[in-house]
Amino acid sequence: MIKLEHTIFSAPFMLASMLIASDDTWPNPMVFFWCGLALFGARSSAMTLNRVIDAQIDAANPRTANRAIPAGKFTSGMGLFVSVIGFVLLTIAAFNLPRICAYLLPIAIIWLSLYSYVKRYSWLCHFVLGIALGGAVLGGWIAVTGSFSTIPFLLALAVSLWVSGFDILYATQDIDFDRKSKLYSVPSRFGLENSMKISQMCHFICVFLFVWVGYLISLGQQGLVSYGYSVGLICVLIGLFYQHKIINEDLRNVNVAFFNANAWISSLFFLCILISKILELFV
Repeated sequence: MIKLEHTIFSAPFMLASMLIASDDTWPNPMVFFWCGLALFGARSSAMTLNRVIDAQIDAANPRTANRAIPAGKFTSGMGLFVSVIGFVLLTIAAFNLPRICAYLLPIAIIWLSLYSYVKRYSWLCHFVLGIALGGAVLGGWIAVTGSFSTIPFLLALAVSLWVSGFDILYATQDIDFDRKSKLYSVPSRFGLENSMKISQMCHFICVFLFVWVGYLISLGQQGLVSYGYSVGLICVLIGLFYQHKIINEDLRNVNVAFFNANAWISSLFFLCILISKILELFV
């Protein structure tokens, strides 16, 4: 019901952030474990709550009527139980990471719990979702270093805009339903053509931020990691170009762009960072 495979959107960027944050060392394996548990718990809770909160909306929308709760395969009570378990896992993970993670925990739980309601009030809902996923990047950095810095903020913002941009494209499927149901989204508010332009703008700024992060990493003289980041950035550029190209050709390709292209973008970016980190430390 909660599409665990979609975790691949944010997990590779979180792992890449952790590797970059560790400078000339390798992060403690337990930090990887606790961050993985935190991401699993946070995403499970947020996605399940989204399904519970939107159950009536999903039932009325032909595209989503076959989801687990509207289809009677899962109850809202079961969904709330799963959400509680997920937040418990997130909490356990946070308290096994640097203390600042525990301090920031309430913000994460509140944001993940409430973002599903935003589309009832504002077309900014896509950006609220983007920040929810981009937060994983910032969280991974803090888990390794125990502190904030410019690079993770910029990288988290880049990922947030990346997610927001493709969520706007994904929402074009429901433009008529959203207008009829008085739900807010960029497509229902600004129309299809303008939504495509707004998505492109999000991804243009996203690329600018990725380039800025690469520049800051190179200033830090992180050796091969800097080169790995540059190759990963090229993968991001190619992926975003392909995504917009196939959607501009045929809007029915939105699911291919949403699931396939974005999964490849994040995975290849992480692999580039991982390979460069291994070469730098062990070769």
